[in-house]
Parts: sequence; structure tokens; C-alpha cells
Amino acid sequence: MNILKKNKVLILSILTMALPAVIEMGLNTLVNIADTLMISRIIGKEGLSAAGFCNEMIFSIIFIFSSFNTGATAMISRRFGEKNYEGLNRVLGQNLSLNLGLGLIITILSITFKKQLFTIYNVSPTVLNMSLTYFHTISYGILFMFISFSAAASLRGIGDTKTPMVITAITNILNIVGNYILMTGFWIFPNLGIKGAALSTTLSRFIGMIMFLYILLKGKGKMKLIYSNFKVTKEILNPLWKISYPGAIEQFSMNISFIACGVIISQLDTASEAAFRILLSIERLSFMPAVGISIAAAALVGKALGEKNVKKALHTGYTVSGLGVLWGVFMGFIFICFPKFLLGIFTNESAIINISILAMWVAGANQPFLNFMIVMSGALRGAGDTKAVMTISALRSWLVYVPLSYVFTIPLKIGVAGMWLGEIISFFIFASILFNRFRKQKWAEIDF
Repeated sequence: MNILKKNKVLILSILTMALPAVIEMGLNTLVNIADTLMISRIIGKEGLSAAGFCNEMIFSIIFIFSSFNTGATAMISRRFGEKNYEGLNRVLGQNLSLNLGLGLIITILSITFKKQLFTIYNVSPTVLNMSLTYFHTISYGILFMFISFSAAASLRGIGDTKTPMVITAITNILNIVGNYILMTGFWIFPNLGIKGAALSTTLSRFIGMIMFLYILLKGKGKMKLIYSNFKVTKEILNPLWKISYPGAIEQFSMNISFIACGVIISQLDTASEAAFRILLSIERLSFMPAVGISIAAAALVGKALGEKNVKKALHTGYTVSGLGVLWGVFMGFIFICFPKFLLGIFTNESAIINISILAMWVAGANQPFLNFMIVMSGALRGAGDTKAVMTISALRSWLVYVPLSYVFTIPLKIGVAGMWLGEIISFFIFASILFNRFRKQKWAEIDF
């Protein structure tokens, strides 16, 4: 608390930058939550399970292969602090080119091999058919997401978190309206069921991409997308790869662990699968403020290092960690005291609610550790220390989280709550390791 009191100006800077990012991340999550709510209410638990498996697969693919954005944010924020605007725009253009190429490849592969991707899940024929229908349509939006995430990451590098927030808000409104129209057959529109939810999400992501490209082509402050900067060069690619590949490995490791947990959950009944998806949606929404603070921390730490002010970067990391823990304590209280209320927003099926209550209590106890690790990881990424974050994340996922989640869920028959028991133990162990890494300040020696 003393750290927070002594750094009021820094806290204000963090919150000013973080608030739009918090809203943006929250709204981004609401795209999936809107689908979850509406599919749950309109189609039922089979549709909810199908959409959950598909979104898990989509985001795993995107976060693994769009990890150049982590390096782009760090490089752009460093050059912004150095007032090197020409170099900043070269990073912008080349990172967008890389995301465009990867997005096209991943889109084509996802559509071509969709059946093979879902063979890892043990689900009913009804859920499998719904999954394939949903996944086929939503896969066309993968390219749009690659480009949008690239643009948003670049804008955050110069401290502009408001533009991504506004664009995300618009796409969310369009998605929710489109969901209702295409899932119910409102007015002159056809009733497309679960395919309608996927089509609405894909169209809203396309519109979001167009808005991002318009902003960058028009120019935002000192940042402008110029055609001549699209050509990828070693000058930018080498440091971009150096910073980003640990992020790609981290995302691969983490998202494969999520898929592994999805495979574990698929061994249970459909009600447990639906409960798992609802719990994930609640948890992801709960830590969005920490993600926003993490984004602000990355930009501010990178800018401070560009200004050669290591002490300022260190104070930023300590301050965000304090803010993350405070938010985690608050959300933990909400989870533990009001589980039925939160679950009731997503479903009115008593069986699903009863399955989920113990998991909500455990997830609540985990909130301080979870939020701390999110914001501290952002500070380290902003400093370019992505290798440390990668290593710690991979060890947490595969040495502790996945093995314990399996043991608690299947052999010990705790059910869905077993996933969160594995999570809390893993975060408890590795939170101190992450903090110690930041405290040693080895990141101050990284140059790019």
C-alpha cells in the first residue's frame, strides 16, 4: 500500500492509459460472452458446448501465431520514447505484413482441416456437428482478427488505448444485434441457428478490421501506415523475432494446455462441459481490468526504458503489481459471496449452477494470484524480457496446472472444480518466481 501511496502520479498515468484498454478487453471478451449467453438461451447446452470448443480452438491458433504483436508493442513504445517516428512506422508496416501473411495461411488451413482439429475431443455427435458448422463460418474471420490485433497492438505502443476501445465497442454492438437477428430469424432474415452466431461474429470482425485500417492509413499522431513500409527487412524482423518468438512459444504452451483441459472436461457429461464454458467466460471477464493494466504497464515500461530511466520502469512494475493484487482481492470477494448470481446471468439450469459453485469459490481464492501474474507479465514484456515470461508460463502450465487439473477432475472425481484447484496451486507457486525475476532487473540490460 505504501508503494501505491508514494506513486500517485504514476498510478494516474497507468489508470488513464489502462481504462480504455480495460474497456476494450472487456468488450472483446463480450463478443464471446454474447455468443455464450445467446447460444445458451436460444439453442441450449449442446450449442454452448460446441461454441466453447470452437472459440477455444480459434483463440489458441490466433494467440500462438500472432505473437509478433508482443514484440511490435515493445519496439514501438521504445521508439516512441526515443522520438524515432520513422522507425516506429517501419515496425508498424512490417508487423502488419507479417500478420497479413500468417492470417491468410492460418485461415486456409483452419477451413481445410477443421474435421481433423476436432477429433481430439470426446463429444456427442450433436455437439460435434454443431462445432463443425460454427467453426467453418467463424474461421473466415481469423484473417480479420490477425490484422485487427496487429493494428491495436501498434496503437497501444504509442499509448493510444482509446481507438481500439471505440472500434471494439462498435464491433460488439454489431455482433450482439447480428446474433439476435440471425439466430432467431427476426423480420426478413433467416433463422440460421448456431451458424447465425458465427456469421454475425465474423461480419463484425470484418467491419472492425476495416475501421482499424482506415485509422492507420489516415494517420494517428506520429503513426501512419505507409505502403513502402510493408516490405519486411532484417533490420526490423530480427529484433521483432527475437522479442516475439518467446511469446509465440508461451502462447503455444499455454493454449495447448487450455486445449488439454478441454479434452479433460470432454470426458465429463454435457452439463459439466457447459458449466466449464460458463466459468471460463466469468473468469475471463473478471481479469479484464488486469489485462488493461498489463497493457498500460508494457507501454509505460517500454517508454521509460526508451528514455533510459530504469528506476521509473521498476516503479511502474511494482505499482501495477499492487494494483493487480487489489483488483484480485475485490473480484475474489465477489466470486465467493455471489456465485449463484453470477452463474444465473448465463444459465437458469439448476444442474449447471450446482456443478459450478465449488469452482466459483476456488476461482475466487485464486483471483489475487491470477491478476498479479497478468500485470507483472505485462511489465516484463514491455521491457523485452519475453523469454522469462515464456519459461515461467510453460513451467506453470505443464509441470503443475495440467497434471493437477487432470488428477483432481478425473481420478479424484472432483469434477469441474478440479480445474480451478489445479490453477490456484500453479499460480500460488509461480507468482513469487515471476516477481523475483522482475526484482532482479536483468531486463534493464536487454537492447533491441
